[in-house]
Amino acid sequence: MPRYTTESFGSGNMSWLGSAHAIENAQTAMLDISAFTAGTHYPDGYIRSGTPVAKVAGALVPYDATEGTVTGAGILAGFVLTDQKVVGTADFAVPLFDHGRVKTANLPIAFTKPAAAAKLSATTIVFV
Repeated sequence: MPRYTTESFGSGNMSWLGSAHAIENAQTAMLDISAFTAGTHYPDGYIRSGTPVAKVAGALVPYDATEGTVTGAGILAGFVLTDQKVVGTADFAVPLFDHGRVKTANLPIAFTKPAAAAKLSATTIVFV
């Protein structure tokens, strides 16, 4: 008899997308899972769709929204496009949404468009 297993996937709430523009053009980027905290960033085992990220040394890390931080983790690279299951401690590739429209009220975490232009220099996102 074959052994069957069941696997659940995240709900993938993408209501934060302001339009369909750029969904097919998300770039692939490596996520540095060691920079994320299980209880804070993925308490249910998933990096949520719409999680803001920055790119440091070529890998995605949690975005630092502190207004004075305009280098490294303080420069918004975009948002994780779809829910991503975290398995183990190895870094993994995710789709990065770095241009298009974003409804900030629908993101999975509280987010305010940064005032400093330097924090947005890596994206072409319109916040609605």
